[in-house]
Amino acid sequence: MNRFKIILKLLITLSLLTSCKLPEGLEENNNLINSNNTETKEIKISCDEESIEEYLKDGWIIIKEYSEEKVCTWKTEKANNKCDIDRDKGCRITKPDIIGETTIYLLEKVNQ
Repeated sequence: MNRFKIILKLLITLSLLTSCKLPEGLEENNNLINSNNTETKEIKISCDEESIEEYLKDGWIIIKEYSEEKVCTWKTEKANNKCDIDRDKGCRITKPDIIGETTIYLLEKVNQ
C-alpha cells in the first residue's frame, strides 16, 4: 500500500510538471528574440538622444510604442535665501531641471 501511494504521488507530480506551460506573452528577458525567422528588439530612447530611423531603414517595423516621463537633467538650488551652497552642506537641494520622455519601441524584422 505504501509503494502505491509513492507511485501515485510521483505520477501526479510528473503529470503536473509536464502539462504546465509559460503564460502567453512571457518572453525571455533578452533584447533580441529569434523565433520563426522573426527577430524582435526593444529599443529605449531617452530625452530625444537618438532616433530609430536607422532601424526603420534596415527593415524593422514598429509593433508597439509607448512613452514614460523622465527627468533628463537635474539642477542644484539653495534651500533658502540665507544659506551658502559652498559652505553649508544641508543648504543644497537637487531638483529636476528638464523633464522629457523615454520612448520604448518594440520592433520586429522578418529574416528571409
